[in-house]
Amino acid sequence: MIGADGKQIGVIKIEEALQEAQKVGLDLVEIAPNAKPPVTKIVEIGKFRYEQEKKLKKEKKKGKGGELKEVRLSPFIADHDYKTRMGKIIEFLDENNKVRVVVVFMGRQMDSKQFGYNVLKRVTNELDNRIVVDMEPKFLGRHLAMVISPVKKGKKEGNENAKNEDTKINN
Repeated sequence: MIGADGKQIGVIKIEEALQEAQKVGLDLVEIAPNAKPPVTKIVEIGKFRYEQEKKLKKEKKKGKGGELKEVRLSPFIADHDYKTRMGKIIEFLDENNKVRVVVVFMGRQMDSKQFGYNVLKRVTNELDNRIVVDMEPKFLGRHLAMVISPVKKGKKEGNENAKNEDTKINN
């Protein structure tokens, strides 16, 4: 059993542990039920739950961001279709996911590879300050692929400041 101050009290019976918790006016919480003997702690239950939720959110936030999503485009994509796909890309980036943007070539479209590069260039220009290009555009069979990821929040501000400084220098 662990006391309210965080110090280990020792191995005691459950009835004694409950009495100790009632004396102090706090709750007895089982922390490690699988341990032999089970570990309990005297805490305020509301505070304990809050700390557990906080820890869980932190772990969830840390774990997210590694997922890779894919959005497929064609080299001769229509404006409305392009805007729809851009909406999806922005949604994925806002969820902190990496995005593989793929231009798929069909049949004779392989003769006009430059149009695929133009589509990917348009994507990067539109999302300029929001993304980092992890993998430059390259051909994988009939697919022209590029991987982008969202800019970390601290870096985004730094990029904007750097751009402002560049414009000051140029003027």
